[in-house]
Amino acid sequence: MEHISKYLTKDIKLSSYEDKLFKSELMFEDHMLIWFISGETKIIQADRTFFFKTGDIFLIPRNQLATVINYPKNGLPHKTVVMHLSTERLKRFYDKIDITRRSQPEEKIYSFQNHPFLESCLASLIPYFNIEGEFPEALASLKISEAISILRAIDPEVDNVLANFDAPGKIDLISFMQRNFMFNMSLEKLGYLTGRSLSTFNRDFKKLFNTTPQKWLTDKRLELAYHHLAEKKKKPTEVYLEVGFEDLSHFSFTFKKKYGVSPNQLPMNAY
Repeated sequence: MEHISKYLTKDIKLSSYEDKLFKSELMFEDHMLIWFISGETKIIQADRTFFFKTGDIFLIPRNQLATVINYPKNGLPHKTVVMHLSTERLKRFYDKIDITRRSQPEEKIYSFQNHPFLESCLASLIPYFNIEGEFPEALASLKISEAISILRAIDPEVDNVLANFDAPGKIDLISFMQRNFMFNMSLEKLGYLTGRSLSTFNRDFKKLFNTTPQKWLTDKRLELAYHHLAEKKKKPTEVYLEVGFEDLSHFSFTFKKKYGVSPNQLPMNAY
């Protein structure tokens, strides 16, 4: 896989994927503002799927689980400008602003398709990636503050996301796992998102599900894969990444071990 990243600072980069596709499971510690130069991205969350293409701009809030699949398109690489909006930087920004009492932020990805203000802000960074030498932190701070200000002008509700600095609280484990089992995250991260230490997560999980997290997750992912293959008539190559597997051969082996047939031998899966 050919992945090239050029950094102006640790918070601003130009990212490029040259291969057929690149898939990752994400739970960002920072909010991520992303502008598409070329290529396409499919982002899968628990209850919705997003498709982004050239010219699109979107904001992925921190601490949200997602499967992200990046594709080159029309002979061009998957290329984006990525801006990290860190908690530390946002605290400094909002320390100077009087905002109204914020509500609980909605778990979603914010899309700003072809917005001229945001596109102009992010496009203005492109020439700097070709300049040798260190990029001034003061200038980086100005560009990030500009982007935050534009986001607030476009959608005042974005304050509910960007100005929320709370860590996840302890939540219902059964509901969370039923919604998010397809995301291939470490148990430590799953514990954090449910407001638990790793040991508490494992203890609570065994008490509630009467099995280990690893076995339960594998079974749930295979059940979802079976549904996609048999009911929705999808191909194994379309399914394995979306249900939480990293490798097609491992998925096929595990699927056959559970169901007795390989994914492309299901009687109802006629394609």
